[in-house]
Amino acid sequence: MADNKIVNGVNVSQLFNTIEAIKGNPAIAEFKFRATNRWIDGTHCRGTIKDFYGALKEDDSRPPMDYDMDEPPVLLGNNAGRNPVEYLLVALSGCLTTSLVAHASARGIKIRGIRSKYEGDLDLRGFLGISEDVPVGYQNIRVYFEIDADVSDEQKEEMVRTAQKYSPVFNTLTKSVPVSVRLNKGK
Repeated sequence: MADNKIVNGVNVSQLFNTIEAIKGNPAIAEFKFRATNRWIDGTHCRGTIKDFYGALKEDDSRPPMDYDMDEPPVLLGNNAGRNPVEYLLVALSGCLTTSLVAHASARGIKIRGIRSKYEGDLDLRGFLGISEDVPVGYQNIRVYFEIDADVSDEQKEEMVRTAQKYSPVFNTLTKSVPVSVRLNKGK
């Protein structure tokens, strides 16, 4: 369609149409994402993503995507996949970048390139139960962005702040979210 405005590969016209549709019917915005996991051997397991619920319907149109997870040998694994805390960094990288690009595109900012680096500090004494004083997860995560666009450094800083404000993964990590874990009995 000729009336579709594309910025940075994002269909901004469709983005604004979606926003207007959700304003008219907030239930369109309710999504449920799903994953399954199966233990393989040792520290190796396989997560699978297939279907989700969103925009008022079930969607199983995508083929399943598998994510092998394992630990490096120093952590008793066989390198059959990346470890889950590395996937967490990858999820954060994808969500921050997507949020940054979508919001910059909506503002008409053309981007030539984005690179980012993610580092997290983890002390195994928490995971291994050696010290109750050491957190079990990441103690902190650092993110470094490089943005190639014809805007000022102040505007780039604002783009990074906007990405943080609207990234679901960033907000899930930085704000407390309830997680329930249950045993399916009889299995």
